[in-house]
Amino acid sequence: MIVVTDTSVVLNISWLEMDEVLEKLHSEVWAPEEVRVEFERLAQIDPRFHGLQFPLFIRVARPSLIPEELLQNNRLDRGEQAALALALEKGIIDILMDEAAGRKVARGLGLRPSGLLGLLMAGKQAGLIPEVLPLLDRLRTGARFYMSDELRALMAERTGESI
Repeated sequence: MIVVTDTSVVLNISWLEMDEVLEKLHSEVWAPEEVRVEFERLAQIDPRFHGLQFPLFIRVARPSLIPEELLQNNRLDRGEQAALALALEKGIIDILMDEAAGRKVARGLGLRPSGLLGLLMAGKQAGLIPEVLPLLDRLRTGARFYMSDELRALMAERTGESI
């Protein structure tokens, strides 16, 4: 499967040192230039992500045009706008995006959004990850990844892991 990624998913999977999960689950991973730039900026200025390297297997490209409807949506940042535009331009229907506003727009455009949690569940189903909950707990404390206790419990249920 070919997928376009936004910054948060690739940043957090890299923080977990599990880039290979992203690479093994997808035949191609694309990201707009804006996502690579944002990733590298955060790796320089945010102590949580200091020293992370943007994965070399991700194909970086600029969309030739970002549709006006995306540019005018003030709930989307530049990376999200560019990721959505790149997916549309390349005809890639799967997009990795954690932010609710971006996922809603993606669905409205006929795209299939998933996020870091979906990636981790797919990694477990493929036998690439033994347990998801310890990774979620690391993200919550170390990377300050927001996840409610209810969502954590739902993830435990869906992955068959005990709380």
